[in-house]
Amino acid sequence: MKKIILSLALVTGVLFANAQRVESSKKPNQKEVKNEEKKLANATIDFVSKVVDYGQIDHKSDGARKFVFTNNGTEPLIIKNAKGSCGCTVPTWPREPIPPGTTAEIGVNYDTKRTGPFTKTITLTTNAAKTPVILTIKGNVSPPPKPAQTPEKKVTEGSPLERK
Repeated sequence: MKKIILSLALVTGVLFANAQRVESSKKPNQKEVKNEEKKLANATIDFVSKVVDYGQIDHKSDGARKFVFTNNGTEPLIIKNAKGSCGCTVPTWPREPIPPGTTAEIGVNYDTKRTGPFTKTITLTTNAAKTPVILTIKGNVSPPPKPAQTPEKKVTEGSPLERK
């Protein structure tokens, strides 16, 4: 009886060990993973400037600006997403892959109905090695001009004039 239990335990152990080997052979090998990472790292995004300073701008003026960049890598650059830090900052970006050596731009529109100083960010998610990329806009929106005041009627003291 001991031999049967021992044999059964041995067979079960061998089966479990074999099942583990089959499972591990389905995983991609380290060389394939490194090649895939290397391919992703071959796209780059290099900006002329990562900060756009609006300076002093008028209330309700044009809030559109551009960030210019180049893909200096060897693989096409894919911008997966661009997200503003709030609803007042709306980015636009190329949806198609940017070939190596090509220059493109990220557009941003700030809502200038809000007055006062501002600093906002745009976060880009790409297939480049350094991701996410943070872009910054800053400036100061002047308050709207005060409406012209109408002259007030002068009130004179005393009794009203009588017509005779």
